[in-house]
Amino acid sequence: METSAIDRARTTEFAPDTVYLNTSSCGLLPRGTVDAVTTLAEENALGRRPGGGDHGTVAAARDGFARFTGTDAGRVAVGGSVAGQVALVAASLPAGSEVLAPEGEFSSVVSPFAQRGNLKMRYVPLAGLADAVRPDTALVAFSAVQSSDGRVAGLEAVREAAAAYGARTLLDASQAAGWLPLDTGAYDYTVTGAFKFLLCPRGTTFLTVTEEAQETLPALHAGLLSAQDPDAALYGPVQRLADEARRFDEPVSFLSYAGAAHSLALLDGIGVDTLHAHATGLAARFRAGLAGLGHEAVPGDSAVVAVPGLGSRQPVLARAGIVVSQRAGNLRAAFHLYNTEADVDRALDVLSG
Repeated sequence: METSAIDRARTTEFAPDTVYLNTSSCGLLPRGTVDAVTTLAEENALGRRPGGGDHGTVAAARDGFARFTGTDAGRVAVGGSVAGQVALVAASLPAGSEVLAPEGEFSSVVSPFAQRGNLKMRYVPLAGLADAVRPDTALVAFSAVQSSDGRVAGLEAVREAAAAYGARTLLDASQAAGWLPLDTGAYDYTVTGAFKFLLCPRGTTFLTVTEEAQETLPALHAGLLSAQDPDAALYGPVQRLADEARRFDEPVSFLSYAGAAHSLALLDGIGVDTLHAHATGLAARFRAGLAGLGHEAVPGDSAVVAVPGLGSRQPVLARAGIVVSQRAGNLRAAFHLYNTEADVDRALDVLSG
């Protein structure tokens, strides 16, 4: 029988000693990613890497993210934190602008706007987000998949409503990119913490910006690597910023991005449609098993499964070697390429008591 791309990746890249269902918090690092980081660290220790790393590897990670998420590399800026990249968008808004967001949205998505102190923040239930867009809405900021309970936003409806009123959109894809097919080019901005379903080391984030939105976004992190010609921008203020989204790059960790280049190539080789089918299939099996035990999960077809009121069982699962998380009272389990039906059944067995 032919071995699937997921089976090959699971065999060659992963060997967890737990039942790991916590990718929503942090993804497992593939073996090749660990090797890339280790190799660079050892080269630094031996003095073989002047400057500590390779700008070409950062470019490879940028290209890999663009390819996997269906956008152009010229729209992608690299960074180290979602909040830092959201802050660029927050800084671009005129005082008094209205920012619309879901109630209970992840802190990094809304805090940079709220901390401005001179923006109008409005929060509505996720299900009513599209209907809540109005003529004076400047920006809709929301996650594709909610961190607390795995709900998937009505992406097309929000995009259409924002376009109808001339509002821009900021999508956080941190809980989605890696298993949910996304068109990042359909939003004015997207931010993605790549250490979850993209299986990159912490310290890798990606910001996408449309060409139109690039005209109003401030290059607050501008430095040597933001220049059109970095070799000519070593000293003094950068005279000419890069023509593309690279001008919004943050200074990055070469170690993190050395690993990211491998992780993104691995996922791209499998394909997001295959990853989606695998992860959501396991999640559906888990929801069905939970229902059989009398526990109703948050409905939907997300790869992230949340069970209201069951968060207190997280320590019990941990003692049994099953890694999940507790968020807002929910027991939260997330499924990815390294998980199997046996993982689902083991978790259900423990929950059955």
